[in-house]
Amino acid sequence: MEDKVDLIYRGKSYKFPLINGSEDEPAIDIKTLRAQTGLITLDPGYKNTGSCESEITFLDGEEGILRYRGYSIDDLANNTSFIEVAYLLIFGDLPKLDQLQKFEDDIRDYALVDEDFKIILKSFPKSAHPMGILSSLTSALIAFNPSSVDINSEKDFYEAIIILLAKFPVLASWTHRKMKGLPLNYPNYDLSYTDNLAYMIYKMPNKDFRASTTLVSALNKLLILHADHEQNCSTSTVRMVGSSHAGLFPSIASGISALWGPLHGGANQAVIEMLEEIKNDGGDTKKFMAKAKDKNDPFRLMGFGHRVYKNFDPRAKIIKTAADEVLDELGINDPVLEIAKKLEQEALEDPYFVDRKLYPNVDFYSGIIYRALGIPTEMFTVMFAIGRLPGWIAQWKEMRFNKEPIGRPRQIYTGHKHRKV
Repeated sequence: MEDKVDLIYRGKSYKFPLINGSEDEPAIDIKTLRAQTGLITLDPGYKNTGSCESEITFLDGEEGILRYRGYSIDDLANNTSFIEVAYLLIFGDLPKLDQLQKFEDDIRDYALVDEDFKIILKSFPKSAHPMGILSSLTSALIAFNPSSVDINSEKDFYEAIIILLAKFPVLASWTHRKMKGLPLNYPNYDLSYTDNLAYMIYKMPNKDFRASTTLVSALNKLLILHADHEQNCSTSTVRMVGSSHAGLFPSIASGISALWGPLHGGANQAVIEMLEEIKNDGGDTKKFMAKAKDKNDPFRLMGFGHRVYKNFDPRAKIIKTAADEVLDELGINDPVLEIAKKLEQEALEDPYFVDRKLYPNVDFYSGIIYRALGIPTEMFTVMFAIGRLPGWIAQWKEMRFNKEPIGRPRQIYTGHKHRKV
């Protein structure tokens, strides 16, 4: 017998079916709620609302589980490359050796960027935020590839995916180099995807560069851990914009803008800014721990706890190891990173934080790694965007292939009733 939920409204009973995801997540199907009853639901922030059915990412915040296409995040982070995970998210399975080789070769073939992009880049002042520049450059891809993506054409869609994956890290690195006043680098055809990212960011014109194994491993893990995270703010934005049949490039550009916010992708930047604040105040971590526990104090510890994960962030365990490896190898003497270590230790031992499960999250550790690697704070969210790109592509693809209707939330009007001038 099919499970249903009864809703009694004004003396009349209405039945709505229950549906279950593959991990036994129950949901009430209310597609016909308004048609049957005239009612809508009010759910600010959509905390209790499923906007779609998806086969891409499973997240269980209570148990601290994150899986891409059924693979656990720790298994992927420790045993695959970022480009393999990108293939998995977009196409549904990990690539076989010949598929991976073709995928990597195709990305290399499309990695050159039209020289006219330099004109657009030059028009931005050095003070422009990198996320604003990256969003604009990504949107501009449509001008250099004017034909819209035909999702019914496997060739067209594959080419659009390759263009984005190939050119996005180039545009991101150019954004970084512009901010630093450095000459722009082009990708090296002989390097892997993650090695190339490091090469384009760090290569100086007057010396050779070869990224250390620890650096590339840390970058690889960071990109994988950020590759998708279910229906978060930026992913929902990509799906919403794409539901109007806007193209892939402008839809991704909208996701970049959504990611920019300090409550989303900007959180790792906020971590470093908080650590700088503590350092400038004298570096007394215990004082700021006390401030964080004081309900009447506006100070908040950034990078601790998570809106979705009520236990622990599974990504944080993985990236903590990478952070320790990077700090050990580089032997950096940075007071800000020393403050981060003290905060981490105190939070893991303080009953207030332990009881509330306010553990350091992925933003805390990723901020530390980027700081140690010499990435400017303003670039942290750009690095996040590089990792999230395949997830956005996969979500956009799923939304279009499922022929989802255009997104159009309802509202409860609370303004004036009819008035006359």
